[in-house]
Amino acid sequence: MTTPHHLSYVLRLADNALILGQRNSEWCSHGPALEEDIALANISLDLIGQARLLYSHAATLDEQLNGKKKTEDDYAYFRNEREFANYTMVELPHFGPLAGTARAARDYAVTIVRNFLYSALMVRVWEALAASADDHLAAIAAKSIKETRYHLHHASDWLIRLGDGTEESHRRAQAALDYLMPYAREFFSVDAVEQAVAAQGIAPLTSEFEAAWREEVAATLEEATLEAPAEVQHVSTGKHGEHSEHMGYLLAEMQSLARQHPGATW
Repeated sequence: MTTPHHLSYVLRLADNALILGQRNSEWCSHGPALEEDIALANISLDLIGQARLLYSHAATLDEQLNGKKKTEDDYAYFRNEREFANYTMVELPHFGPLAGTARAARDYAVTIVRNFLYSALMVRVWEALAASADDHLAAIAAKSIKETRYHLHHASDWLIRLGDGTEESHRRAQAALDYLMPYAREFFSVDAVEQAVAAQGIAPLTSEFEAAWREEVAATLEEATLEAPAEVQHVSTGKHGEHSEHMGYLLAEMQSLARQHPGATW
């Protein structure tokens, strides 16, 4: 039986994929090298493709629960900031801790570190979801696993190259890691939504993957000659709709065209 928690969980997955895909797409025509420009565009398309499948599934669940028909666009373009349930990490801008102003140049190290930390989690989540009691979600997971393994491989390779590269690339990679790693605590904070879907056999508790995630992160950081920052107590709250100051600007850019021409198709 479909429950509100089931719908909320699927929307969380979709929101993470959409918002990170939107962020990565900002490198299109601005990549540090042509190959990376194309790589980040492809990663963005993978993530947005995952989001579309998940939003389509959410629409089915939503109709079963509430009797209202919705589309992918309704979820992506016509929800407000507090209705999105993505991790805070994925909405942060690329300029990171080294920026002097909000209009600073993008820092590729921030992009790589974020993609690495997120993909290292999602490989495990998708692998577990492939056995979900929700057959449709399991099918989406089976498709997404291969894509996410590539995302992790790409980010890991670049993180090692940056960390074990020049003095400047090492400095930037370490600064990006110090900036982003604390936000990963949100990955493993369990709440009522996750407990409910785990009890139904729909999804795993991400807390089950924390030890393996930390082990993989530590091994990659060691090869990259980087050091994990000290643990913090604060847990960000993006998945509860409480976002950073950057989320509103991201949504304004992403949603403006659809909101100016509601109902338009092309």
